Amino acid sequence: QVQLVESGGGLVQAGGSLRLSCSASGSISIFTMGWYRQAPGKQRELVAVTTSGTSTNYADSVKGRFTISRDNAKNTVYLQMNSLKPEDTAVYYCNARRWQFDYWGQGTQVTVSS
Repeated sequence: QVQLVESGGGLVQAGGSLRLSCSASGSISIFTMGWYRQAPGKQRELVAVTTSGTSTNYADSVKGRFTISRDNAKNTVYLQMNSLKPEDTAVYYCNARRWQFDYWGQGTQVTVSS
């Protein structure tokens, strides 16, 4: 069992930046780590993912603005979010996945004001 705790959310003006962190209770080195978000009335969607081999993939809506990174030594994954837009407002969730294992954090709210 891996527990994930997100932090770093908050209120920011459009054009601003935030960095989200996801701290895991155990080693994340073998997991594919991802950030997802869910806006009110919408389905949860993938934002960015990094594999255990450190390749990355992004939703088209965040390419060029968001960067996912991982520090396996600290069991932490980050999401650097720049040039934030009001449509980025959502609860952001951290996910760790490998084979049948699929863990989620509780989420952190990101609100972008126009």
